[in-house]
Amino acid sequence: MQRWRGYDAAPGGWGRSVVTIGVFDGVHKGHQATIGHTVARARKLGVQSVVVTFDPHPAEVVRPGSHPAVLTEPARKAELIEALGVDVLCVVPFTPEFSRVPAEQFVHDVLVEHLHAALVVVGSNFRFGHRAAGDVALLERLGQTFGFGVEGGPLVAEDGTVFSSTYIRSCVDAGDVGAAAAALGRPHRLEGVVVRGDQRGRELGFPTANLLCHRYAAVPADGVYAARLIRRGQREPLLAAVSVGTNPTFSGRERRVEAYVLDFSGDLYGERLALDFVAHLRGQVRYDSIEPLIAQMNQDVERTRRALA
Repeated sequence: MQRWRGYDAAPGGWGRSVVTIGVFDGVHKGHQATIGHTVARARKLGVQSVVVTFDPHPAEVVRPGSHPAVLTEPARKAELIEALGVDVLCVVPFTPEFSRVPAEQFVHDVLVEHLHAALVVVGSNFRFGHRAAGDVALLERLGQTFGFGVEGGPLVAEDGTVFSSTYIRSCVDAGDVGAAAAALGRPHRLEGVVVRGDQRGRELGFPTANLLCHRYAAVPADGVYAARLIRRGQREPLLAAVSVGTNPTFSGRERRVEAYVLDFSGDLYGERLALDFVAHLRGQVRYDSIEPLIAQMNQDVERTRRALA
């Protein structure tokens, strides 16, 4: 898959293409269906498939301080999109200037002049251009003018719930990692670098990897989870019991993500790791002494083994 930074990175002599456009945070089942449809249509037409996405998230530029929790960091999102067979991933820098581009100019400059779109695949709620003034009806009219078709990407739903990034964020925020995984088609992943903590887990016999995550990362609700831990360069994941929260037993104030890695001895400091959250085991509890906390942690380890068996 080719990766372009900006639509003006399209090479000279670039032919026709089938294009889909969106933030695609999470690359969930709905996104997979839309992108898969784009790839299939491109192959049938004998042209290139292009996914256009944006960085940073448009919400942060248009309404500073409103950045939603991020389900997939840029590198992970690119990996997931590449796995769907896409020919080109075009990441458009979403700047204040770009946010003010009118809908008609966006179509002309991006889809016509640079990407030479033969077909554009979008969802029924697709909006584009300054103040999101453009919709699918306008895109269809402009397509007739400039000579490209417009098709709707299929919606994916289960039990009446249409899968969306907003829905998945709400699942993660509530700690329902099972529902999030059902919509994503895989467990929700959290990435970060292992940093030094208070070393309290080591004193209790449960040394943990303290994960420093991106400021906008979608961190599950406070509680204890069964997760698979992925190290770079390692094919087989490790099993981990993960605590998310402030360690109320020790009157902690800083919210942390700490992973106790089962059947592992070694140093993870400085490593960038990924945690795939599989199951929510329990909520966060404050204990009056160390002994019941250690007993509970032993139970958490056994439940983690069962959940990940």
